[in-house]
Amino acid sequence: MASAPAARTGSDLVTESLTALGARTVFGLPGQHALGVFDAVRRSQLSYVGLRVENNAGFAADAYARLTGTVTPLLISTGPGALMSLAALQESAAASAPVLGISSQVPTAGLGGGRKGYLHELRDQKASFRDVVKSVHTVRAVSQIPSALAAAWADAAEAPCGPTWVEIPQDVLLAPTDVPPPESLAAPDGPASPRPLPARPELTARAAALLNAAERPAVLAGGGVVRAGAQAQLLSLAEQLDAPVATTFGGKGAFPYEHRLSLGSWLEDRHTTEFLADSDVLLVIGSGLGELSSNYHTFAPRGRVIHIEADVGKLEANHPALGIHADAREALDALAAAVAPRPTGQAEREVAALLDRVRARIASQGLDLEQQVLGAVREALPDTSPSFWDMTILAYWAWSAFDPREGAMHSAQGAGGLGYGFPAALGAAAADPERRTPVLAVSGDGGAMYSIAELATARQYDLPVTWLIVDDGGYGILRSYMTEAFGETTGTELARPDFVALAESFGVPAVRSSPESLRENLSAALAAPGPSVVLLPAELRMFAPTHLTDEL
Repeated sequence: MASAPAARTGSDLVTESLTALGARTVFGLPGQHALGVFDAVRRSQLSYVGLRVENNAGFAADAYARLTGTVTPLLISTGPGALMSLAALQESAAASAPVLGISSQVPTAGLGGGRKGYLHELRDQKASFRDVVKSVHTVRAVSQIPSALAAAWADAAEAPCGPTWVEIPQDVLLAPTDVPPPESLAAPDGPASPRPLPARPELTARAAALLNAAERPAVLAGGGVVRAGAQAQLLSLAEQLDAPVATTFGGKGAFPYEHRLSLGSWLEDRHTTEFLADSDVLLVIGSGLGELSSNYHTFAPRGRVIHIEADVGKLEANHPALGIHADAREALDALAAAVAPRPTGQAEREVAALLDRVRARIASQGLDLEQQVLGAVREALPDTSPSFWDMTILAYWAWSAFDPREGAMHSAQGAGGLGYGFPAALGAAAADPERRTPVLAVSGDGGAMYSIAELATARQYDLPVTWLIVDDGGYGILRSYMTEAFGETTGTELARPDFVALAESFGVPAVRSSPESLRENLSAALAAPGPSVVLLPAELRMFAPTHLTDEL
């Protein structure tokens, strides 16, 4: 005899609200107080991807949000489970990735520091998230669920995008309800629709006048251009102005790497720093000109700066400018319509001369191995494949020297935490349900240990992610930093497993490679269905910094 259908609960209203908002895939990890919502996911239209550690689930949701441009739900449990997601949410905040964190809570009686002694109880769980996410919402009754989720969704999606947090007590999740399922919380005029953020016309007119009068205009494009999908608008404006364009590390892919006006991303190079500082009008768009984008704050503009930024807190935070609080796409559209085309030729020659100086500096440092390895990765990776890079020396090279081509390149350089690359790549692969495009993850051996458990996730969902692990026996970049600063290292040398045997124990094919065979091994792994690991034992070096000296 068929069992009677389960009564609808607050948990069902959560999944119904997420579906009405437009969610299709959710990431997470169940816990005792959250079991009701996971049971509701089973009965819903949502696709669920479960990871083995909450922080990794957050990284996967982050990558899914970056690749799709949509708000991505992250479902986790109370107390330890919730707190384990904080590092991932910090990265999402730094990179403006719209992740909607949804956590269970202790029963309502324990909210507000009631100290009832519930498992996982915190005096004020939401206080841990206030400095990390854009907004925090606590639900106290079933009827509040649709409105709270819609408000958090809208906050996450509104420029500047970023993570938000909703917590729902266990008894609310399990309570029976006759609140009707929301029909559509994402209607064009509904509560979940983000407001547009256009540039004010008088500021656009002033910026256009400055650019039209400039003799040596230049552009620095940040991650805001990529997040806004404003690559075509940036290309149009740069070509009209005949202006050289550099991209920040977070802005990789904002401008074609091999374009005649492309300065690349050599921002840790004094030649590039000086070139940008010497422009008489520098347009900075979608970047806060922070530590990495300013060559460790050695960038000192001598001309006028036009700063377009969706995050008002970053606007003119580091340099005085004509500040324009606007979304990159809308602002670039308006500027492209307002500037006058100028003759071509001079900028292309200046770009070529600068890149020759950069290449000569790198060539003088005996870094053939590093360039060989990065070149092998570029040759092996299909042009349209996205790549996700952990905080490791090869990634630092990629920030400056890797051409993402048509694929997206993402790293954890926003917050700078370890363990991002592999779980993020799994989230990106989940965004492609047809499994048509392989995804690359790159980690060092130290960072890889943060994510080993997710080999089980990769195998369980048969995700086409190839994980390149560069094994140098420890935290390579910290080894370099400590040696230079203190003459010796502490805590950087690591015992590690046989990564090939470990991957194979999860049922994931793996191969030990070499710099000479890396291109062939990576190509084969990326072409094969499902997950794979390529191990590269190699000790790589960074190119010499230029922010510590005045020499060019």
